[in-house]
Amino acid sequence: MVSFKDNYRRFGIPTLLLVMFCMFVTGCGGTEPFHPAADGSNYLVAPEHSYDDNELSRIAASTERRFNIWTTPSIPTLMTCIDETWYLVDCYHNLIIFNDAPDAQYISLNNWQVMNSEATQPHTIAGDGKVLLVDDTENNRVQVFRRAGDKFINTQNFWNIGNRPHYTVYDKDTDTFYVWSSLSGELFLFRRAEDTGDVYMTEVRSIERLRGVYIRSFTIDDGKIWFVSGTPTDETPSYQPSVLCCDLKTLEVIKEYPVPDSIAGMTQMFHLRKDFWLVSVSTDINGNQDAAALLKINDPSDLETGNYEDIYAEYFQGGGTPYYISEVDGYFYLTEHRLEDHFIWRFELDENGSITNVVTLF
Repeated sequence: MVSFKDNYRRFGIPTLLLVMFCMFVTGCGGTEPFHPAADGSNYLVAPEHSYDDNELSRIAASTERRFNIWTTPSIPTLMTCIDETWYLVDCYHNLIIFNDAPDAQYISLNNWQVMNSEATQPHTIAGDGKVLLVDDTENNRVQVFRRAGDKFINTQNFWNIGNRPHYTVYDKDTDTFYVWSSLSGELFLFRRAEDTGDVYMTEVRSIERLRGVYIRSFTIDDGKIWFVSGTPTDETPSYQPSVLCCDLKTLEVIKEYPVPDSIAGMTQMFHLRKDFWLVSVSTDINGNQDAAALLKINDPSDLETGNYEDIYAEYFQGGGTPYYISEVDGYFYLTEHRLEDHFIWRFELDENGSITNVVTLF
């Protein structure tokens, strides 16, 4: 790879600065293999220390194994399975717990182990088979973990990740972790070096019109990224709620779908099948959780016209507040809060796309 000095001699400072600026704006590597340069020219933030497997094993050997002390979660936000390990993000207990058993969903939560207790109100976790990223929401931080045996080692921390990073996804097609800052309108991109567990921040993209709006998540689908509608803050009193469909590479808005104030505080749009979505709604535009709903739509344009079905009461009786949905081996998992007697649902889809076999797990 050509060094910084070589480029300097060939092009001079003005041209080199222009090239570096274009790299920052357009992205660093796209879907190409990521090979970070020693001079730092193709990433924004590099690791301060690189851990080899031997060092991870030494740290793990001196790390205490801990079990979860809680029998019920406090506002769970995500239940998922990554590389055959189950994870539950227990947001208000400031915990992420894990269980390696295939039937972990039937095992009491106080028999799960603690993966991470250093984040404050984490919301999601994502992995690529080598590393795991956690959004440490209230500390404006992203944590990187690597596993050694039955221990998880926090190998890196990225600070100043916008304002309340709230949603993290690993996208296999682009080999990139995407972390959304829920109040600053910024999308932070991270990639792992091919031959190590070192994670690099490669780019920060932003949507200025979403700065100061509370947006809880996004969905990556077919080269596009969909941002749910949100709720305004004092900084954005004139915000008009809408779902934004953007180009994944540039965040340029492709299409906008206005939504009524009554369902503005969305949590997630989950593309169940090609012909329909589930949309979880946490609040109305004023933050009232009595508006909580789970909407089934065929197209995002249905949101504006009201051509949707609220299936929350029909299939998920109880009246809580639905949050994030995940899919594992054909089963779907829905977290919820505001209720004392159940927190996580599992359901399936039949051949016609109807929800079926709904059960409460915890």
